[in-house]
Amino acid sequence: MKKMKILLGASALAIAGFLMVAADHIDAPDVASTSSDITDFYAFQGQNENNIAFVANVQGLLSPMATTSATFDENVLVEINIDTNNDNVEDLVIQAIPRNGKMYFFGPTAPTATGLNSIIMKDATQTVVDITAYGEIAKVTTNSNGIKAFAGPRDDPFFFDFAQYSAILAGDATSFNNPGDDTFSGTNVMSIVVEVPKSMIGGSGTINTWVESKRK
Repeated sequence: MKKMKILLGASALAIAGFLMVAADHIDAPDVASTSSDITDFYAFQGQNENNIAFVANVQGLLSPMATTSATFDENVLVEINIDTNNDNVEDLVIQAIPRNGKMYFFGPTAPTATGLNSIIMKDATQTVVDITAYGEIAKVTTNSNGIKAFAGPRDDPFFFDFAQYSAILAGDATSFNNPGDDTFSGTNVMSIVVEVPKSMIGGSGTINTWVESKRK
C-alpha cells in the first residue's frame, strides 16, 4: 500500500467481495512477482489545473519480452482511496477492474465499506477504456463527467539506484551518486491512470490518498 498527502488547488459486472493484499516493488512476500504487486502510486495536479491525476502501477520489473504477454488480472481490484477529512479513513474510492480487454473504473464515490474489504460500486460513475497493448498508441477515454482514463503497459518511471543503496546499507558508501544508475531502466509496469475533476473530490484543500490491490 502506498500513501501520500497532497494539496488540491451501466455495467454487466457483478458485485463481488475483495480482500486486500498490499505490495511495494516486490517487497511484500505475499504478492511479490504477482499480478497484484503494487510498484508505485502517484497523485498530482493534471495539466488541466482543475483536475487531479492518480496513477497506480502494478507488476513491476517486466522485461520488454514479458510485457508483450502481460495482462491485468481479472481477479484483482485496484482501489484508490481518498480521505478528505484527515481521519485516515477513505471517504471516497475510485475502483478499477479489468474485464475482456477493457478497464472499468467506478467512482469517485463513497464506499459502502471501508478498510480491508471492498464491494465493487457498480452503480457509481463509470468510465470504461480499452486496455492498450504493448507497442500500441495509448488509448485514452473521457466520459461525460470529464473523467479521463488509461490502462496498459508503460516504462517504469521510478528511478532508484539499488546497487548504491545496498552499498550504503553495507557501510561501503556514504551517499548516492549524482545521477546514479537507474536500476529499473528498461523495465515496464502495468499502469492504471485516472484523471478526475477536483470538483468531484472536494474542489480544494488537503487530501490523503493511498492505493490497494485486493484479490477476489
